[in-house]
Amino acid sequence: QVRLVESGGGLVQAGGSLRLSCVASGRIFSINSMGWYRQAPGKQRELVAAINRGGGTNYADSVQGRFTISRDNAKNSVYLQMNSLKPEDTTVYYCTLHGVSGTYWGQGTQVTVSS
Repeated sequence: QVRLVESGGGLVQAGGSLRLSCVASGRIFSINSMGWYRQAPGKQRELVAAINRGGGTNYADSVQGRFTISRDNAKNSVYLQMNSLKPEDTTVYYCTLHGVSGTYWGQGTQVTVSS
């Protein structure tokens, strides 16, 4: 089984920054990509950012230029640096791992941006 543990969420004022971290552990054979999703109440879960094994990245239009995703393959970790945060970024953020054995999700971490 694969376990993902997120950290770094919290409360910040608009314009501020937060850095989310996610560490994967367990029976990890090969990771194709890792990423971050978010889901507001009553809405579908949406992709925020993803990074593949080669370092290629993909961002939602709403966070392009403000968020940066990175990963440390040796530590099976992925990070999300979030700058210029807006109140509409407030929600739960989930780490995800896509590997040859399946797709796994973390428990989520709350990000709250006050205006």
